[in-house]
This record gives sequence, C-alpha cells and structure tokens, in this order.
Amino acid sequence: MSGRMCPMEEDELIKRCRQGDLDCFNRLVERYQREVYNLSLRMLGNAQAAEDATQDAFISAFRGIGKFRGGSFRAWLLRIAANACRDQLRSLRRRPTTSLDALPLELELDRHTPSPEEYALSRELGREIGKALSALPADQRLAVILRDIVGLDYEEIAQATGSSLGTVKSRLSRGRARLRDHLGQYRELFR
Repeated sequence: MSGRMCPMEEDELIKRCRQGDLDCFNRLVERYQREVYNLSLRMLGNAQAAEDATQDAFISAFRGIGKFRGGSFRAWLLRIAANACRDQLRSLRRRPTTSLDALPLELELDRHTPSPEEYALSRELGREIGKALSALPADQRLAVILRDIVGLDYEEIAQATGSSLGTVKSRLSRGRARLRDHLGQYRELFR
C-alpha cells in the first residue's frame, strides 16, 4: 500500500484484513472505534471498563475477521462489542464500581452558550437518562442503545444481538416503555 490516503471501500479493507494487512484493520478501527466505545460506555457505565471492552472487541474482531461472512460489518463488530460488554458486566459484578449516574451523555446543544439553568437541566436530564438506561435489563438496554443512540436498523440489531427480528422489536418496545415510565416523572427537564 502506498502512503497516500485514498478512499478505500469497506469490502476491500476487510479483504485485505483477511490477508493479514494490519494497516487496513487499523483503518476499520478508526472508522468504528467511537461507535464501539460509545456502545460499551452506555452498556457498562464505566469509562475504564468501556475502554477494556472496546479493546477486547477489536482484538476479537481482528482474530475472527476470517469468520465474517458478509452482511453488515458494523453490526458484526457491534455484536462482538456487545459480547465483550457482557463479559465486562460479569467481571464488574464481582468487583462493583460506579454506576451510570456519572455518565455524561452527549446532548445536542444549540450553538449559543447555555444559561446556568439550561446547563443544570441538561445535566440532570443526562443523569436521569443514564439511571433509566442502567435500570433496563441488559438485553433491552442493548437494543435501545443500538437503535436509538447508535442508529442501527432492526435487521442490523438482530444480526448484532443474534436475535430474531420479533425479539428485537419486543425488546425495543419494552425498553422504550420502561424508559418512558421512568422519565415521565421528570417532565420539567424536557422543556
């Protein structure tokens, strides 16, 4: 590969990764590291555990790239990340740490500087969303994060979680209902 940066299609990157090209895998890491980390952080609620899960996911993906059978690489990678998160959750249960209460959620703010009241309300909203997410069962939390935060479509979520389309829809419906119930008591935060 030459040193110049030319756009390379994902399929070509994957093909070269299968041939052992570490530079191509690093390009895939650069493309997906933020999504994998954000999924891990929201699933685990702990930055250090999320970093570990992200690293584990990419190591597993590199080792298992030959097992990728096509379809959505993004969904395949996020499934590996979700599995790494499950492993971290099992590990964290043995040694508990902080909860999602401290999780700073990325809220879209207007270009103007928020007033102190707006800032306080958005922080409170972020904390309540974090609490609501952490209260969900892991399978519902994963489905909600993959759909409403990461933006996967239902088929990609099914592929990422190894579930049927009906199961994905059910988990999303139940998870969203629980979030609505929890957040309904904080209506003043949604001005």
